[in-house]
Amino acid sequence: MQWVGPLRLRGDIMAEVEAPLATYETPLWPSVNRGARVSAHAGGIHITLVDARMSRSITLQAPDAAQARSAAEAISADIAALQQVVSETSRFAQLIEVHPKIIGNLLILRLDFTTGDAAGHNMVTQAADQLIPYLLARYPFLHYVSISGNFCTDKKVSAVNALYGRGKYVVAETWLPERLVKRFLKTTPQKLVALHIKKNLLGSIAAGSLMSANAHAANMLLAFYLATGQDAANIVEGSQCIDHAEVLENGDLYFSTTLPNLIVGTVGNGKGLDFVRDNLARMGCLQNDTPGENARRLAGICAAVVLCGELSLLAAQTNPGELMAAHLKLERQPHD
Repeated sequence: MQWVGPLRLRGDIMAEVEAPLATYETPLWPSVNRGARVSAHAGGIHITLVDARMSRSITLQAPDAAQARSAAEAISADIAALQQVVSETSRFAQLIEVHPKIIGNLLILRLDFTTGDAAGHNMVTQAADQLIPYLLARYPFLHYVSISGNFCTDKKVSAVNALYGRGKYVVAETWLPERLVKRFLKTTPQKLVALHIKKNLLGSIAAGSLMSANAHAANMLLAFYLATGQDAANIVEGSQCIDHAEVLENGDLYFSTTLPNLIVGTVGNGKGLDFVRDNLARMGCLQNDTPGENARRLAGICAAVVLCGELSLLAAQTNPGELMAAHLKLERQPHD
């Protein structure tokens, strides 16, 4: 584990902060540092927290599709009553939306909650576990199928998460003058945007990527998740992110990374480890008493780290040989 930065954050998160990355890929640290350095010289990274929610989907069965539809309509209109049940399981869980899906006589309900500073896996499962008997009693023609119906969708790539979001939905943006792109990234805005189109967009289309267009977001996410006590399996949906790049009229570079599925928290499993608590405290992610604010700050820092790594790798790949030269210098052992 090493610390990278400082990251200069603006927008919804105002901070100058370093971030810990735990990885076996040693070139990741200098690469993210390069992205942090150029963005800091340009004024920083603007963070926009679009949304926050954690979902659990339950599957019930009706005698037929018509009765599944009538239950779906009634349940979707009854969130206040459902929240009464949810509030008995946690003072932080708040049911905010229900998305029904009917398949034959099956009724799948995607239940979306806010979960304070917790990532919320267990919190929403416990809430759903209490909602099921309530729904079965209220609608006797429904029967239990599963506490998790895969419409959540947990630790699997899906279109539904990219559309609705799961965890923190965060956009990180930076505006880089052409002179800084040339000085720090050893490339030009024009070359970087052209590569983004041909690699991230067209290459991802050719590969059949699902609502995802990035260079290696999973690298930064895993390193950040391991260093901050997150459930590492959530990089599956977390890395479902989209980069966007433009050359502006004045020749400068606009670059952004959008992550709709950042599943992070500052309390819960893994957060009690000494090194994790030290890391969270050093980033200022344990100091806010308002529920949810510490986790929001952590998500903003995470998004900035991903942007820095994406920006640096794309820049490296505009220059033939640079990527492999870096790996040989930093990773290759003399006997290899």
